[in-house]
This record gives sequence, C-alpha cells and structure tokens, in this order.
Amino acid sequence: MRKLVLLMHTSLDGFVAGPNGEMDWIQVGDEMFDIAGERTGEADTALYGRVTYQMMENYWPTAADKPGASKHDREHSTWYNSVRKVVVSRTMKDADIANTKIISENIPGEVEKLKREPGKDILILGSPSVVHSLMEDNFINDFWLFVNPILLGQGIPLFKNINNRIKLNLVSSKVFTGGVVCLHYTTQTGK
Repeated sequence: MRKLVLLMHTSLDGFVAGPNGEMDWIQVGDEMFDIAGERTGEADTALYGRVTYQMMENYWPTAADKPGASKHDREHSTWYNSVRKVVVSRTMKDADIANTKIISENIPGEVEKLKREPGKDILILGSPSVVHSLMEDNFINDFWLFVNPILLGQGIPLFKNINNRIKLNLVSSKVFTGGVVCLHYTTQTGK
C-alpha cells in the first residue's frame, strides 16, 4: 500500500494560512527545500485541492525556465511537470488535463483506490480543505510539518474534522536558522 504523505507549513498555534489565506509569515530556505526535494523524490503522485492546484499550475510548469531560477525552482518544476496530479474538486468535474485526474465524488473511496495502486508515495502539498477531509478518514500516513515560530491567533487550521485520536510517532526533528522546526511523524493507525 502506498503512503499518503503531508508536507505543510504551520504556525505554532496550528494555522496553515491567515484568515484571508495569507502565507507571508512562512519562512523558507535551502535546507527546507532540500527536505521538500527528498519528499518529492519519493513520490510519483501529487494530491491537491482545486485552489492549491491552480496556484501550482500558475507557477511550476515554467518555473525552471525563468531567468535566475533557483536550484529548488528547477528541481521542483521538473518534478511537477512529470508527476501525476490528482485534484479534489467539485467544480473541475469534466476537466480534461494531461496527467491529471479529477476526484469530485466519493473522495474516501477514490483515495483508497489511489493508495492501493502500485507506485511511490502520494504527496500532499498545501490544500488544507483536502487535508481536513483526509484526516477525518485517517488516510494520512506521514506528517512533515514545518512549524514556524509565529502565533497567528486565527486563520485556516491544519487540524480539523478529526473524529478519533490519531497516535503519532516522532521519527525526526530538525531546527533551522530562524527558528522553524521540521517535525516528521508517522501514524500508528493510518489507513
């Protein structure tokens, strides 16, 4: 069975974006990009909600071609252009997009099918509404959380719709310059 792996920035108080979706508080750097690169290297499928997918589509297909593109931009653009994309959306039902599957109904059943297909990990980058749905059904196997040293007080929460306790095992932690901490947890009970 394939693993469903979440890679997400969060504030110390558990928000992935401000009340209006702002993410200007997120710290990034080469060491964090290296971890993201390791995760994408282990994944052959990316799972997105519609909003995150559209943000990704607006940047990553041509990011490597831009003058002064960083190592991360070149590597992630190459991965993004080759990886299979799965988009959870009720409004893109009939979209015909190359190398992209749209899930608009029976999300738990469709994700279960994806996990049973042969292949590498399925990576979730962003997409908090999809993450909420997947946590409700306990589908996420690995959590890679970049905890930023900020309290937002309000915004879009990372943890929502958790019906049962989800016991986690801390696999590793790393502190970056600027105070961001990367925590890698695996679940004991994930589907």
